[in-house]
Amino acid sequence: MARRGSPEERAALARAKVRLDRLDLHPCPVSTARTRIWHVPWLFRAPWFRRFEGYESCEQIFVKRPLAEVSDDLICHELCHVWQEQHGRLRMWLSYVLFGYRENPNELEARRAVALTR
Repeated sequence: MARRGSPEERAALARAKVRLDRLDLHPCPVSTARTRIWHVPWLFRAPWFRRFEGYESCEQIFVKRPLAEVSDDLICHELCHVWQEQHGRLRMWLSYVLFGYRENPNELEARRAVALTR
């Protein structure tokens, strides 16, 4: 089976996975087998998304800028959200309803994961 995504995309995911694999946040390591990085600038023109540079949903990472302009920290942050979804998608989504964005435990964990692996 051929690998999906460009070599640059696979390399960015691999770098982020190496960082997250150093952490023990969830029972199993993050899987990138179904994860892709999509450059979708039009998404970030929508009112809810304007404040974001990246967004994760259903193990897919969406970025505002071309991948060559995206930091490894952002990919690591969003891949942490992939990992969180892999261990409880409904729980993750409900957390945004219960806690909002800024102080959401998933956001705090993803920010901490980036800081610990920088």
